[in-house]
Amino acid sequence: MNSLGGSRNLAARAGRWSARHWKTATFGWLALVAVVTVLGSLAGTQEISDADSMSGDSARAQRIIDGAGFRDAAMEAVLVQSATATALSPSFEDTVEHAVRVLSPTPGVETVRSPYAPGNDDQISQDGHSALIGVELDLRGDEFATVDRTARAIAAVARAHPGFRVEQTGGASIEKAEEETVGEDVEQAELISIPITLGVLLVAFGALLAAFIPLLLALTAFAAATGVLGFASNLLPVDDAATNVMLLIGLAVGVDYALFYLKREREERALGRSREAALDAAAATSGRSVLISGLTVILAMAGMFLAGNGAIVSVGLGAIIVVAIAVVGSLTVLPALLSRLGDNIERGRIPGLARSRAGHESRLWGAVVERVLRRPLLAALFAGGALVALAAPALDLHTARPGVGDLPQNLSAVETLNRIERAFPGVPDPAEVAIEAADVTNPDVQAAIERLQQHALASGAAREPIEIDVNPAKTVAVVSVPLAGRGAGDAQSERALAALRQLVQATIEPTRAEAAVGGEIAASRDFNETLKSHMPLVFAFVLGLAFLLLLVAFRSLVIAAKAVVLNLLSVGAAYGLLVVVFQHGFGESLLEFESNGGVISWLPLFLFIVLFGLSMDYHV
Repeated sequence: MNSLGGSRNLAARAGRWSARHWKTATFGWLALVAVVTVLGSLAGTQEISDADSMSGDSARAQRIIDGAGFRDAAMEAVLVQSATATALSPSFEDTVEHAVRVLSPTPGVETVRSPYAPGNDDQISQDGHSALIGVELDLRGDEFATVDRTARAIAAVARAHPGFRVEQTGGASIEKAEEETVGEDVEQAELISIPITLGVLLVAFGALLAAFIPLLLALTAFAAATGVLGFASNLLPVDDAATNVMLLIGLAVGVDYALFYLKREREERALGRSREAALDAAAATSGRSVLISGLTVILAMAGMFLAGNGAIVSVGLGAIIVVAIAVVGSLTVLPALLSRLGDNIERGRIPGLARSRAGHESRLWGAVVERVLRRPLLAALFAGGALVALAAPALDLHTARPGVGDLPQNLSAVETLNRIERAFPGVPDPAEVAIEAADVTNPDVQAAIERLQQHALASGAAREPIEIDVNPAKTVAVVSVPLAGRGAGDAQSERALAALRQLVQATIEPTRAEAAVGGEIAASRDFNETLKSHMPLVFAFVLGLAFLLLLVAFRSLVIAAKAVVLNLLSVGAAYGLLVVVFQHGFGESLLEFESNGGVISWLPLFLFIVLFGLSMDYHV
């Protein structure tokens, strides 16, 4: 690879070949996209398991449970509540019994636990105005259809008893609401991103055709990437978020790379060069920039492979695939299209937005650059100081695993869950101690489980009721232990989890049975701890390789060091804004969200990798 303006580098040779064989390059690209997309769709996308999306001890516990052959069931809760009547009143009992009668024969319902049954006193609140009906659902069929049937049954009960609140919630209900609401929001955001991108390109080029080509490149690269991901997922299952990230990253890099080419080609034509000479210069310069930028982004995304979490690894895989395909398209089909279109790229000029081919410099940014160059030291101190000031709040950064609190609080299932938590305070999701042995019913293991229960209750780490479930093969026992505290992220719950794990080591492991502690609180802690322990490795990997790549590409320590330092300042400023907005709640009412006192745990790592990778485009 020779100097930046040379014509013998790989990008220049690829661009020259594509220009000479524009039909082969263009139709070959379209055929490749179509074939890969179709075959990938036929291959199907394998989604990551719950265990592989977790980390540490909780992932081990989930694998034990998943392989034990337990019935695929879920517990839902029906809240019966009255502002005036109590559980001892006939009207309250009649409402509860009506709900029990309606739910019991509903298809997909395994068992129904009435709060009036012996031993279920804990299902009535202390003030007596709330009661819970436990409903176990069989999830072997259509889970959401089962939830719909029980929801209709509960709605009928609520209509028959207008003085009472009768509502359903639980993991299955919340998952259904999340799928319908949040999933639709994500799809809508993705659809909106495309016309917004097109609008920006129209402003940038002032011509429909010139604006459409970068978008076409980005979308075809994304389509091909989804097909490749389908094949790859059969070796490495992927998270749902991978596709969403691929579209956004694909749009970003695909448009960027096309802009590099188009801008340079137009500049060369404005200087009076022939169509072939302008395209050759663009391929040798902007094409080389695309290649270097793409490699830098890919190396940055590869940092996700060191995150220690399967879901993040799968997102990194998807991002790498779409960036690699966008680079290939930019170096091949883009110069082919430009060679064929020539000056027709200016077709569809928009009055008021169109600029002459002689070039048009922005007065605003021209004035900014002029003043910056006039006093570079002052400008650097001012901009650097502003970035450092924005980054300062990042020193107080706290992370939290995504949970129900991050969902829209106006979802009916979430509202009902919040009412249950207020009526039955201090009962978080239980920890699940998964115990695997040749026979978990043998006296030694049973005695160890008994000691675990006694010591957990005596230490204050656990609360009643502790429940035990054994699989049909009697090889796995799951001990559900309600922990002290208020749930994931709560300091008391964290201490209770640590105490429970120590007790498991002291009581279960001496029997030579395998044991691991899972559940929502454990999963949240393990996820956060894994990310914290792996972040230094990811930072070192991304920064080191990006520095080396830029050093080799530009043969300048100053350029490589400047790019790394400025990117770190940008990342720090982004972290600071995250803390101010999402941790301290600045602008909650304006942005219509509710702060949970922490930043989603995967976001700092993901933001560093994406921001660092994409911003290298502009440095290059």
